[in-house]
Amino acid sequence: MPRTGSIKRKTRETQIELSIDLDGTGQSTIETGVGFFDHMLELFAKHGLFDLNVKAVGDLQVDQHHTVEDTGICLGQAIRSALGDKVGIKRYGDITLPMEETLVTTAVDLSGRYFLAFGATFPTEKIGEFDSQLVEDFWQAVAANLLCNLHVVLHYGRNSHHISEAIFKGLARTIRTAIEIDPRQTGVPSTKGMI
Repeated sequence: MPRTGSIKRKTRETQIELSIDLDGTGQSTIETGVGFFDHMLELFAKHGLFDLNVKAVGDLQVDQHHTVEDTGICLGQAIRSALGDKVGIKRYGDITLPMEETLVTTAVDLSGRYFLAFGATFPTEKIGEFDSQLVEDFWQAVAANLLCNLHVVLHYGRNSHHISEAIFKGLARTIRTAIEIDPRQTGVPSTKGMI
């Protein structure tokens, strides 16, 4: 069965349409009105091998926060929907990923429970016109709506762009591993019988 999810979310602050195919080839069409964020979502799709389509219209005259956070809500919900009952998945994933002078470790447990441990700080408040603190806000929204444990550890890094890029690439590959079907796994990978 195809593992796809689609979400439409409309509030007074944003209108978002997002779809994802977990078993895609890394193709994406991203339009959020926030250039750097579009770049990060394209990286996420490419390195996760997800086919991802995002069309977001937000109150950018206020700031970028609502657009970025609400896109995270939609992405988390879409992945959760695409995973269904999670039968046969590996459940866990992790990677330590270099990006030039930056080194980041990411890990995920698709446990059905939310927790974010975000151990990364940015040396600059802005990445171009993008508020660097929105990287954490985005992944918090993803984790809370995907219902997963998500951990990010920045070992070292000097450049805020590289730090953000390493986080998005790392989490793409981490989630890609966790959602893979394990041919030896029968049922749900939990002694509880559900996750």
